[in-house]
Amino acid sequence: MQVEGDFWRDGVVCVRGAFSPEHVALAQEAIDANLADLSSLAKRASDADDGAFVEDFCSWQRIPALERFIRESGAGRIAGELMGAQTVRLYHDHVLVKEPGTRQRTPWHQDQPYYNVDGRMNISMWCPVDPVTRASTLEFVRGSHLGPWFMPRTFLDGQAKWFPDGALAELPQIDGNPDFEVLGWELEPGDAVFFHMLTLHSAGGVSGAHRRRVLSVRFLGDDMVHVVRPWVTSPPFPGLADELADGAPLDHPLFPVLWESA
Repeated sequence: MQVEGDFWRDGVVCVRGAFSPEHVALAQEAIDANLADLSSLAKRASDADDGAFVEDFCSWQRIPALERFIRESGAGRIAGELMGAQTVRLYHDHVLVKEPGTRQRTPWHQDQPYYNVDGRMNISMWCPVDPVTRASTLEFVRGSHLGPWFMPRTFLDGQAKWFPDGALAELPQIDGNPDFEVLGWELEPGDAVFFHMLTLHSAGGVSGAHRRRVLSVRFLGDDMVHVVRPWVTSPPFPGLADELADGAPLDHPLFPVLWESA
């Protein structure tokens, strides 16, 4: 296993050979099972005339292969070691599949503003089970996790469904801007990128006959707490505000401990 980059400096690292072929096969089984049985949270994130970009969330409790990957692959340990955490909890899983010929680009965004959690020690894993070209990979603005929160908007039509307009800064122009250094890697099955939930990221479309199936898992470190939002977060956790107070640690069956340092 080889780590390219520095997590706390860059906000993202590429981990080569993070997962064995057996665990890649398990991730592929989990993704395919999820596609065959989409949850009520699933959505299409591409226009009707543009291939298919399908996302689904929070399926680990109903898809055995997904739970096995999360618990057995060592992803939680990698996340904990990169963060320097004492304890790592699962936050949620996220399946992202772009079918061949999908031109839709995933726009620049941060993840944390969509969520119902707060704190510094968090990390997301993006693990493809298909080869990913540099043109189709996830890209990151180096060091952007150290900056402000930006307004979260819907990907297709730019709506402010979370924070009200004006509550957060609008995203600056990133593409072609020399003030920003963009990082990205070609990836093979077994490789993964791990990034902070405030790191700005984006991804290209999928050209030709290539398919891009990705399993993403989000992890919570020591200082992460629940935040009660007055709107539906993405993903939603219905009823959680009745069980966990605002500012409470995320000690709840939905967020099991995956790894603890020795």
